[in-house]
Amino acid sequence: MEFFENLVTEGPPLPARFSDLKKEMCVDPAALERSWRDVLEELEGATKEIRERGAEMILQVPYADIERGLSEEQLRTLKKTGVVIVRGGVPKEEALGWKQSIKDYIAANKEKVTGSPPNNVVFYELYNTKGQILARTHPALIGTQKYLLSLWHTSNPASPISVRTPISYFDRLRIRPPGPSVFTLGPHIDGGSIERWEDPAFRSCFGRILEGGDAWRRYDPFDVSPRLDANQDLYNAPNQCSIFRPWQGWTALSSTGAGEGTLRVLPSLSLATAYLILRPFFRLRTDLAAGVTKPSDIPLDADAWVLDLENTAFPGSTPGKTQAITPESHPHLRIEETIVSIPHVEPGDQVYWHTDVIHAVERDHNGAGDSSVLYIPAAPLTERNAAYLRDQRATFLQGLPAPDFPGGEGESKFVNRVKLEDITHVDGRRVLGFEPFGYDSFLNEGERQVIAAANEILGF
Repeated sequence: MEFFENLVTEGPPLPARFSDLKKEMCVDPAALERSWRDVLEELEGATKEIRERGAEMILQVPYADIERGLSEEQLRTLKKTGVVIVRGGVPKEEALGWKQSIKDYIAANKEKVTGSPPNNVVFYELYNTKGQILARTHPALIGTQKYLLSLWHTSNPASPISVRTPISYFDRLRIRPPGPSVFTLGPHIDGGSIERWEDPAFRSCFGRILEGGDAWRRYDPFDVSPRLDANQDLYNAPNQCSIFRPWQGWTALSSTGAGEGTLRVLPSLSLATAYLILRPFFRLRTDLAAGVTKPSDIPLDADAWVLDLENTAFPGSTPGKTQAITPESHPHLRIEETIVSIPHVEPGDQVYWHTDVIHAVERDHNGAGDSSVLYIPAAPLTERNAAYLRDQRATFLQGLPAPDFPGGEGESKFVNRVKLEDITHVDGRRVLGFEPFGYDSFLNEGERQVIAAANEILGF
């Protein structure tokens, strides 16, 4: 779990080239200062709303709303917060059946099962259980993912992606018993850290924010075109997701509420992102920094902060680690008050959050039963994702860990491993890479090209 070490402490100072990087990005210092002041002012009201409303801000919808399409009001809420809970698509008893089948699989192969922590496994290195495969290929999960992916759009119609075509990304599962966690996952953002600024393609995703002035208000977190070439891993970080994953996701296997080891989120997407991207360019005034002994001492008024392009610091960003968010590194987000636990979920409920959403996991589980989830994101069809799907298809057939995860023999010698024959419907086989992709007509030229390329990659 070394990938997450900087969620607790900052890494060593960055080399001088990162000061040069700041100067390269800051083309109009006065405009950037105006953006900073504007964003801080907006954060005052936004953080106040989160403190007052808490988890009430998180959109919760029945699966029927996904099937018919969300209302304009629901979409505004989703795009503002970046988080949604979808209820009812998977019957509770069906989801509990998945969990029981996984427990039975673990028991049948107990001498071979691995995970972490090693002596009391909570995160299981399992990818090919029948429960996981049935969930990944369930019509309600595929339907939800299709809809959520379709909320993204291409500013360049030639961008090679199909935003209505999900693929399956095999990840692990968690069965967490009550009690404190030996591994605390603090507030962070996945998908790179310093790469957001250092990689030119990734940086272009946030170009509006870096323009300065009021351009940050026109930043579009759902424009997929600039993200396709972004390199989220310049430093070969361990446990890094190598595909493009617009929505991270959980599917609940237990009845879990606040205080029971659940997900926590900061329900702010564009505004929090604007602050994150601008934060490295500003520091607390030296005369004020001397009086700070704890995070609550940090002055938040805009006049207390100055533009500093000489400093090499990118707060919370350590090469090879995930992007950390702490009260010290990002004080204006007031994370001790604004990161909220999601509402109560039941088995079968789906939770998705935008790839840029700040999130964490509760340290303590004070409930009576296990807190269990399957990690199932929503990922679209791109050439890179299709190549990964091809490799994942091969590991699935062999019972090996998915390509992004630790190697070894995995489940290849396990009994009762799921088989392809267990997937009986075409859509389910397609998201796993066993059926060709295709439509009678295409949204644009980029979609036509990527489907042709993906089918070739997959050997169809």
